[in-house]
Amino acid sequence: MSIKVGCFALINPFSPLEAQLDQIKQWGFSCGDLTDNSDGACLGVEYGFTALASLDSNPFDVKRMFESRGLELSSVCAHANLLDPTAPSRYGTAQIIKAFKLAGSIGVKHVITAEGEPETPFGKALTTTEAIFSIAEKLYEPLKYAEDYGVKILIEPHGHISDSVTLMGEVLDRCNSKALGINLDTGNLWLGGGDSLEMIATFGSKIEHVHWKDLPAEMIEKRGTQFGCGMSLIALGDGVIDIEAIFNSLVKVGFDGYSTLEIAGEEAVLKSFEYLKKLGAV
Repeated sequence: MSIKVGCFALINPFSPLEAQLDQIKQWGFSCGDLTDNSDGACLGVEYGFTALASLDSNPFDVKRMFESRGLELSSVCAHANLLDPTAPSRYGTAQIIKAFKLAGSIGVKHVITAEGEPETPFGKALTTTEAIFSIAEKLYEPLKYAEDYGVKILIEPHGHISDSVTLMGEVLDRCNSKALGINLDTGNLWLGGGDSLEMIATFGSKIEHVHWKDLPAEMIEKRGTQFGCGMSLIALGDGVIDIEAIFNSLVKVGFDGYSTLEIAGEEAVLKSFEYLKKLGAV
């Protein structure tokens, strides 16, 4: 049993994905995720200042990009908007399906998504029951692809539904798919008012990937009012979240797989990596 630690592939601003992976390897990591992506082409990629991968690219080019640097590709991020109405400009069902095709083609076992926060009056007006239906409806077709491709979609706490253990359970029940699991995000869950230890105790083996974040004391006043943050600016162990207890709880339930540091800044990243290795990660 081991918890493998990888790195978020958005660590250096205004640099392409290749440069992000070079840095991850230089820091001593053995794996990383495919973080930012979209379908079609991107001007920033063409001119070398955006770390984005096209979901329409040859999946094996992505695989070779990681392998040539001695890195494993741990997961494909497909964080979506699952509460607002479907629109061509919103990352949703169509993009998640493409993420499955990419991941499944090259043997990546996990695609990570989240419901996000609604931006439209329609999304903001949804009742809890309607919000759960919206999530399940938008994941219905992707989950069929997931089952066929042998990939799992993992819901990450990143909104008022997924930050609740009770409501997360209702989503899992409503979707009713063996291809659906959980990506535990220690920072997002705490910030949204949830409890990682409760999530682990309740769902155990359904947690198949972890995003590591610790958050500073000044975020306490925002707890329960803000849902999700892209990355933390402090190292694990320097904030208010009991990372050691979470790590030990994951070990206790038999977690065995990849995790990702979502932390900005070289000093904080390397300190966090050492912190987790002292707890027993690799």
